Amino acid sequence: MFDILICDDDKEIAGAIAVYLGNEGYKTHQAYNGKEALLVLEEHDIKLIVMDIMMPELDGLSATMEVRKSRNIPIIMLSAKSEDTDKIIGLSAGADDYITKPFNPLELIARVKSQLRRYTVLGSLPSPEEGVFTVDGLTIDDNHKTVTVDGEDVRLTPLEYKIALLLIRNPGRVFPIDEIYERVWGEDAFSADNTVAVHIRRIREKIEIDPKNPKYLKVVWGIGYKIERLDSR
Repeated sequence: MFDILICDDDKEIAGAIAVYLGNEGYKTHQAYNGKEALLVLEEHDIKLIVMDIMMPELDGLSATMEVRKSRNIPIIMLSAKSEDTDKIIGLSAGADDYITKPFNPLELIARVKSQLRRYTVLGSLPSPEEGVFTVDGLTIDDNHKTVTVDGEDVRLTPLEYKIALLLIRNPGRVFPIDEIYERVWGEDAFSADNTVAVHIRRIREKIEIDPKNPKYLKVVWGIGYKIERLDSR
């Protein structure tokens, strides 16, 4: 079963989460600030992080950005704030999901399972001979989490990477906006249009020579987006 890191300066909350996840068979590790979390990551094979935002030493947002420099594992953020702006900041920092305190333990467990399932299904743990997807000059190597266009490295954020990987794994298939949002963000798509469109625009700016006349990432008006099939394998 997967190892999960719980990082919260409230030791009672961290302990309670450890009990919930332990009952589901997960092995848990606890840290009480961002610096401790980064040390635990170096010592254990962590597959998911539950990260509080407000902490001493190093807060959850800063710790998340540090994690994202080298790791693509799922991060679920915890916060006492429920405003949309706080959620957007957390997701922009690299989090995959966001839960507001106080939370229902069953909801937390469900979100943990959902993120771990998506992490493995999307190929984050591929065999060495798998996980490389190419469409003409665009290549995503999911073994090493790299993206190249005509041999040049391209740096995508974690969410941009997930969208690009989803599309290139299925060249030619049109993904509706709501499906992209639900599969990448892991939650129901109530107002996904603008969120997905913003990320698609940023991906285009990084992988296309002419973003206004894209070669790879196409829009199918009124339906969604696709990676053009071209010379794919």
